[in-house]
Amino acid sequence: MSTPPLVPSQRATLIGLSAVLCWSALVSLFRSVAEHLGAIGGAACVFSLSAFLVTWRFGLPRATQLKAMHPAYLLGCGLLFVLNEIAFSLSLGWASHRGQTLELGMINYLWPSLTLVMATVMGLQRFRAGLVPGVLLSMAGIVLVVKGDNALSLASLWANVQSNPLAYALALCAACLWPCYSVVSKRYTQGANALPAFLWAVAAVLWIKYALSPEPPLRFTLPALLQLGLLSGLTALGYSCWDHGLRAGNLTVMAVGSYFTPVLSALVGTLWLQVQPSWSFWQGVLLVTLGSLVCWWYTRSPAPADIKKLAG
Repeated sequence: MSTPPLVPSQRATLIGLSAVLCWSALVSLFRSVAEHLGAIGGAACVFSLSAFLVTWRFGLPRATQLKAMHPAYLLGCGLLFVLNEIAFSLSLGWASHRGQTLELGMINYLWPSLTLVMATVMGLQRFRAGLVPGVLLSMAGIVLVVKGDNALSLASLWANVQSNPLAYALALCAACLWPCYSVVSKRYTQGANALPAFLWAVAAVLWIKYALSPEPPLRFTLPALLQLGLLSGLTALGYSCWDHGLRAGNLTVMAVGSYFTPVLSALVGTLWLQVQPSWSFWQGVLLVTLGSLVCWWYTRSPAPADIKKLAG
């Protein structure tokens, strides 16, 4: 018996979910590239090459297309995208050590929970009481990740954050900015695609930051070039898939599916960065995953009105 073909919105949702596989390697690779090329210089190279790849595939939007885009999408989403990518990449590059890189990556993975919250606030998702324990479980998991091997207390959490406040603050900002980008983009994109322009804007800001920073000149060794190419390719592919899903897929399903990114990212990080996270870290990852399952349970069968809204 043949499998019935997927309707366009289902196909777009699956394409959007494939970004999860690409993003699972970003935390480790951003840190690795930063160790070769510096936090700012490495990020600037990554987004420059990613912007080139996306532009080569989709082309730059024409002036008439830019004028036709909703200002909330072109300007609002553009600003949110730029700020998010800078906060995310620099938080990983400025981590004090590789173990802290995984912690910062987990903080960033609050964004799936916050995306559902934002979607509910913006009227793209009907409120369901079951979302509350799911989000709380995810946040509790992040607390366990950040506390490390220390006793669970506000003092120990604060001490850990104070060891590198800028990196932790940037990771938290990224976790809040991406849900805003996803929800605003879902509401105002109207089929437009300014992703190439957004990526070039990120690259431009990072190069300006690099020119004004005390980072040493870039040294392109073979390992650095190989990792740069891999990371740039995954970045371009991941954001292209996610952007396609935002324009034509189901945002709620994509956000819930993204809850599994922390597990994949943690596994890739332990192998690539060769670190051994604490048991508390893995407990936190499991809680984040459990939160995803709770949210999935309460969003698996939305009412017809919800489907119409989410499908755009």
